[in-house]
Amino acid sequence: MSKKKFGLNTICTHVGEVKDEQFKGAVSPMYLSSSYEFLDVDVKRYPRYFNTPNQEFLSKKIAALEHTEAAMIFGSGMAAISTMFFAFLKQGDHLVVQNTLYGGTVNFIKEEFPKYGIEYTFTNGYTVEDFEAAIKPNTKLIHIETPSNPLMTITDIKAIAKLGKSKGVLTSIDNTFASPVNQKPIDLGMDMVMHSATKYFGGHSDICAGAVASSSEHIERIWNVGKNLGGSLSDITVWMLERSMKTLGLRVKAQTKNAIKLAKWLEKHPKISKVNYPGLKSHPEYKLAKSQMSGFGAMMSFELLGDIDALKFQKKLKLIKSSMSLAGIESTMLSPYLTSHALLSQQERDNVGINDQLIRFSVGIEETKDLKRDINQAIVALELS
Repeated sequence: MSKKKFGLNTICTHVGEVKDEQFKGAVSPMYLSSSYEFLDVDVKRYPRYFNTPNQEFLSKKIAALEHTEAAMIFGSGMAAISTMFFAFLKQGDHLVVQNTLYGGTVNFIKEEFPKYGIEYTFTNGYTVEDFEAAIKPNTKLIHIETPSNPLMTITDIKAIAKLGKSKGVLTSIDNTFASPVNQKPIDLGMDMVMHSATKYFGGHSDICAGAVASSSEHIERIWNVGKNLGGSLSDITVWMLERSMKTLGLRVKAQTKNAIKLAKWLEKHPKISKVNYPGLKSHPEYKLAKSQMSGFGAMMSFELLGDIDALKFQKKLKLIKSSMSLAGIESTMLSPYLTSHALLSQQERDNVGINDQLIRFSVGIEETKDLKRDINQAIVALELS
């Protein structure tokens, strides 16, 4: 049966398994060797070449989920995106990049691109007109992130893909927040899609990894750079990631279901001034999100009223964890100005709307009534202190 005909949970469970031909085990065996046969073999395997058995087969699962010909896994999300950038950008080239996106990506571009003579422009906004205005004759790549971290802005994927094709410019997207469960950018015309696989792919806050999926041609070009940069992933972690991805569909759908309930509740909460979640009808891009997402995801952000200290609030939480990362099965909250966007200046954060009262909320699989109770008790505890 064709993999394209498989349903989501079937792909998660079965595609990309390494068959245990010797003992017929139910799960993939783990190949820890860093040295493989060189003579008289079709594939010269080596961990840094991203082609050990576990690396090769997990990439097939990711490609199947993203509807691409091929994929690669990396040691982190930043290893994935930096390798992708360097594969398609050289001295004298120009990148157009969305102004609202993960702070680590912003910092990488600003810190590293000048060293290599690569030009870049951050858009003034995230409409297709903003991207078109930023394109130059030497533009080679447009990069977007939707939903964006942490403001949950929504960019028109199909329009950006169409713009790129009309200008002869490649397009890439960070699909981490949506995951392939809720969004398929390749089906909307994008050329490349990347993930911090640390997040929903891993899902249990115990893996650091990254991924890029695209055509075989593009992946070969990324591989040629990747083998030189050396950002491969150990087979122990690859095995853990494949194990975790078997439940990707179940986890993300449960988290998404919880998130919409909590977003609606927070929007009515007297101590919350604003909620950023694309599944709310009050979100400025609600209709766009609905048109390009099959689910609105489990990430949101919200702002507390000014009389509530955001950090003190987080310290009062008992169930929801204050955590650096996101997308695990457990719910977490953090202040982006101290974590994901700490490398940006105060002015840069102000320009994109990241203030000290903003809290990023990664919704887990817990019962929503318990999460609501925890938020309320934290606010009451502050009021009584």
